[in-house]
Amino acid sequence: MARIKLRGMTWGHRRAIDPLLATKSLFEQQHPEIEIEWSSRPLHGFEFTPVPDLAREYDLIVLDHPFCGEIAATRCLIPVDEVIAASGGDRYVGPSLGSYTYAGACWAVPIDAACQVAVSRPDLLHALDAMPPIDWRELLALGRKASGNGLKLAIGLKGVHSLMTFFTLCANLGRPCATDPEQPLVDRDTARAALDHIRALLAYCPGESLDWNSIELHDVMVARDDLVTCPAVYCYATYAENDQRKPLRFHDLPGPNGPKGSTIGGTGLGLSALRGAGEAALAYARFAASPEVQRLFAAHHGQPARRETWTDPAIDARFGRCYSATLKTMEACWTRPRFPGYLGFQAKAGDLIEQHLRGAVDEAALLDRLQIAFEASGKR
Repeated sequence: MARIKLRGMTWGHRRAIDPLLATKSLFEQQHPEIEIEWSSRPLHGFEFTPVPDLAREYDLIVLDHPFCGEIAATRCLIPVDEVIAASGGDRYVGPSLGSYTYAGACWAVPIDAACQVAVSRPDLLHALDAMPPIDWRELLALGRKASGNGLKLAIGLKGVHSLMTFFTLCANLGRPCATDPEQPLVDRDTARAALDHIRALLAYCPGESLDWNSIELHDVMVARDDLVTCPAVYCYATYAENDQRKPLRFHDLPGPNGPKGSTIGGTGLGLSALRGAGEAALAYARFAASPEVQRLFAAHHGQPARRETWTDPAIDARFGRCYSATLKTMEACWTRPRFPGYLGFQAKAGDLIEQHLRGAVDEAALLDRLQIAFEASGKR
């Protein structure tokens, strides 16, 4: 009898692809009638390629939660509420599960959890006789100390990553951005304060910070010996593993008001409704959602979403105590908009904020253009 072949798509980093490849043979042993072929794409494709397009080509799709509005509108994926129930319900860290629940259904199984947290080089902190900052005031004080010793702070603000940091700071300041395009995007005073905080940070960062995405930020912090700490980046716990040149360490968000309001990221596993492999795809989703397989993901550089993995001492130790050191931030996350059309705003807004930080757009014009783009995204 011919085997069912499932095609899957994730993004191109060992955090994403290695766990899927490592557990592929185990799934196929348990389901000899099913074969899986995994492919990967760059981070930018993960952030912006429409899921309905992917659902025509792939049975299994690793996706970001802001696509949920478009998914619900097109019904391009199969709801996975039964998979969640079978795996024990909401046993996921922070608002991971809630971020994929939209319009009365859950559209993806959380398989990876992340939010914006701080990351540092412990050797450079030690050289400065400094501790990880716990708020923005301490962060800037560390920046001054680092600057006096030939060192720098860091941040990754390329395109959409500028918007994510802006979102995080607005939420941390107590007035999060709107998730409904019929509401004003943001309180103007809060927006100005958030931009002030970013600009103050950039005074202690290299100019290349505006060229880096989250992966590149981690890469340069491992490779270079002058970047002490970054206050807000989507955590890639694998950079704390011992095979890194200089393993990094992760910490709670040092927001102006402490570790709250970080913009949640992570990934979910979606199942195409367009390719006719529903039962086989559901079998894989149940497999990937299980506590045992989530632990295997962690053994292969993955960043699981289940609470059991975040609170497992052995897993935490493997990743330099990343999970225990950032759990407070993860539990106090803010969730981005998910309405159909939002992704168009995300692309435009990230570029606009980056251009402002480069000095090409003044603050008043930026805030006006962000509001116009937000309103327009809801009228698709």
